[in-house]
Amino acid sequence: MARGGVVCAFILLGCLGAIAAKEFVMPRAQSARTYPAHDEHPLEKVTVAVDPYDVEDKASIFSVNYRNNGYMPVFFVITNDGDQPVSLVDMKAQLNTKDRSKLYPASMDDLLRRLSHPTRNDRQNTLPIPLPKKEVKGGVSRKTWDEIEAAQFGAKAVEPHSSVRGFLFFDVQDISNPLAGASFFLMGVQDAKGTELMYFEIPMEKYLSAPEVKKP
Repeated sequence: MARGGVVCAFILLGCLGAIAAKEFVMPRAQSARTYPAHDEHPLEKVTVAVDPYDVEDKASIFSVNYRNNGYMPVFFVITNDGDQPVSLVDMKAQLNTKDRSKLYPASMDDLLRRLSHPTRNDRQNTLPIPLPKKEVKGGVSRKTWDEIEAAQFGAKAVEPHSSVRGFLFFDVQDISNPLAGASFFLMGVQDAKGTELMYFEIPMEKYLSAPEVKKP
């Protein structure tokens, strides 16, 4: 019995160690047109797709529970089927909710600030002499920092006949159902001559109404 307990303990510790050691792996990108929520510009040969990671099963690729911290990760893919590169330097993405609120992708600083839970002491000083203000800052692990850097979309161009991908994180802390009736917009994409392409618009109902893909 004692030996069996020791074996179970080792198995449990091994499982906990595996969970702790879980590393973020960027999902492979398929052609943007294969995702339910996409907008294709045939003449310009550019397609944009979004795939929200709004359910626990999909979001489990992260070590951080972004949803519990008010953020929704959205997998973002751009495919260039043309013969010239496409510039994303001036790209601007936004998620317009049903109530017409405009949400923009969070920056690295935004995410770190939220995840570190900074606090400060705002209680009034009643002593006759002023005391130096003490700022209390939370912190995030190096692993979390690395995960955010690896996950965030950062491409500046899309080479011919290729795709780029990454995650955009939208602050949905005060929105109960951010995808219902929402639309994703992308502006500022330019062709090789510097001419801005027509903006991309993706109604999120395309994602919400798509048949569920069952895992094999």
